[in-house]
Amino acid sequence: MKLIHITAVKEFEKKVKDILLHSGVQAFSYGEVRGFKSNGSVSSSENWFASSGVETESFIFTVFAGDEVLDKIAERIGKFNTQQKFESRIHLAAVAVEQII
Repeated sequence: MKLIHITAVKEFEKKVKDILLHSGVQAFSYGEVRGFKSNGSVSSSENWFASSGVETESFIFTVFAGDEVLDKIAERIGKFNTQQKFESRIHLAAVAVEQII
């Protein structure tokens, strides 16, 4: 089981929901967050929020899923990101869950 966090700017909310539903996700949580990136030297591809020095209206999605579903989500997000002409991307982080109560 994996705990998956996905962040995306507000404009990508519908796309992320579509990706999750078409990847076999049965349930997920999401909410509005404010993304912020300092003017540091990290490139935008390594940073979760592309805009420097300003807050960005964003969403964070939380999903519990197996490896197969994670692979489908990651594949779809990767495809979406490669087609973007904007600096902003959908970002995914996943960690193994040792125990759920």
